[in-house]
Amino acid sequence: MTTTGAATTASPVVSGTTQPTTSSSTSSSSSLKSSMDIAGNFQTFLSLLTTQLQNQNPLDPLDTNQFTQQLVEFAGVEQQLKTNDSLSSLVNLEQTAQSTQALGFVGKTAVVNGNTTALSNSQATWNFNIPSNSNLNISIANSAGQTVYTGSYSVGAGNNQSFTWNGQGNDGTQWPDGQYTLTATATDASGNSVGVDTKIQGVVSSVDLTQTPPLLTINGQTYTVSQISSIAN
Repeated sequence: MTTTGAATTASPVVSGTTQPTTSSSTSSSSSLKSSMDIAGNFQTFLSLLTTQLQNQNPLDPLDTNQFTQQLVEFAGVEQQLKTNDSLSSLVNLEQTAQSTQALGFVGKTAVVNGNTTALSNSQATWNFNIPSNSNLNISIANSAGQTVYTGSYSVGAGNNQSFTWNGQGNDGTQWPDGQYTLTATATDASGNSVGVDTKIQGVVSSVDLTQTPPLLTINGQTYTVSQISSIAN
């Protein structure tokens, strides 16, 4: 379904935002501190063991079983350090893979879950997933919550059905560019409610690789890769 108050040729745009996450840097700092603590304990353990061996009574040497147990503990600490290093390497590899995947989205039109988008150059686009033939009722409100457009349409079943609004109200008023929220409800021929999944779409203009996970910029707003439901082209 492609329907509009008046079609335009401007590229569809999107709004919505995900605040940059700080959990990655906090997690990395915690992981580094933990590794340093373990390394410090390892060195302390080694020093204590060496000192114990140097100062043991020749007439009453350290019990063999006790010494063996200490060596096992020594090996366990060493293995934990190596395991932490390996896990850090795996995390770095995963982050590299995420960055590579994110870069592949640049220039593509991404479809994102949501119902708030930007009217830009008198054009705003939403997508619908509709499970059955329905009568679709649409209401569009501006950022102040004021209803600026309503409409009713007969639509068929299907996914990623596009609805484009040219920014004109029902009375012909041309509303300014900005953030607009669409609410969609649907009923079937018997009047029963039909669930409608609303999505927005826009071109991925850039990727911020300094964040983990990387953030994709769509019309000046940011999303993680996990928020992308599909690529339109």
